[in-house]
Amino acid sequence: MAREHSNADLSARDVDRAGFAFSIYDFEGKGTIDAFYIGDVLRALNLNPTLAIIEKMGGTKKKNEKKVKLDEFLPIYSQVKKEKESGSYEDFLECLKLYDKAENGLMLQAELSHTLMSLAFLQKMVAGPFPDPPPEAAAEPA
Repeated sequence: MAREHSNADLSARDVDRAGFAFSIYDFEGKGTIDAFYIGDVLRALNLNPTLAIIEKMGGTKKKNEKKVKLDEFLPIYSQVKKEKESGSYEDFLECLKLYDKAENGLMLQAELSHTLMSLAFLQKMVAGPFPDPPPEAAAEPA
């Protein structure tokens, strides 16, 4: 589990930033956050973990299943920060430049929607088994 990792490699600034982001999601002021929000806190810290990584680190898919304290979150933050799998904001922008046909910083809304929906779909596929298609999809004529 994520608690096995040490947070010794986090700088004092990283710990302060993590504490601030953590406090935003501490809705009750008890020094804990719902594990459902682990991914949101990590994203607030400029990380881009996949759903699979969030789940591996103790995140939950439903609210009110588990609470996490700051001292439990810091090793999670440290580990995800080390992950090579997650991309950065700059990486995302580089990918979007592929759709900038006129090289003016713009892309078609339909292409953006399709790309984002495809990314979400792929992330769900990686996170778990592929769901069966709805019955109406199977009934469509070829």
